[in-house]
Amino acid sequence: MHYPIGLLFDLLASSSALPWNITVHFKSFPEKDLLHCPSKDAIEAHFMSCVKEADALKHKSQVINEMQKKDHKQLWMGLQNDRFDQFWAINRKLMEYPAEENGFRYIPFRIYQTTTERPFIQKLFRPVAADGQLHTLGDLLKEVCPSAIAPEDGEKKNQVMIHGIEPMLETPLQWLSEHLSYPDNFLHISIIPQPAD
Repeated sequence: MHYPIGLLFDLLASSSALPWNITVHFKSFPEKDLLHCPSKDAIEAHFMSCVKEADALKHKSQVINEMQKKDHKQLWMGLQNDRFDQFWAINRKLMEYPAEENGFRYIPFRIYQTTTERPFIQKLFRPVAADGQLHTLGDLLKEVCPSAIAPEDGEKKNQVMIHGIEPMLETPLQWLSEHLSYPDNFLHISIIPQPAD
């Protein structure tokens, strides 16, 4: 329940056929593998905690702190009830930044790998370099997870997936954050072994 379904698909089943078959078990809950969801309120609290964390990275929490409780509720209800207009009316504010800043303060991202025990990698990373150049997805991976990138003369061993697609490493990170972030405002990046087909 604490990972978005699209991320789970990228990590666990992106090479399988669609529709994705899901088996639901009503006995013997795997407590050691999954967080047990005690209530809808717990899911809402987890979601809002992630949104607040992302806003702290992007705007020093200024945007979320200026919102009223009803705005937080509208954001959650829009997501819960699949009402994009209701959700976007609030979430749009979280995706904006002053033009003079050229982007967010830091990019809220998490990198997940199927080949490691570590749940995810998350570090501070600015969307714009000190010289004013936009950082790319490749720049992020070189700094945070260099094993994900194939050497220039080597064979590609991994796929980098976001929302079921493999973006080009030259894609500006700011653009990815604005357009491919999940509803929690994080850019969830999956690194999976290159399929052998």
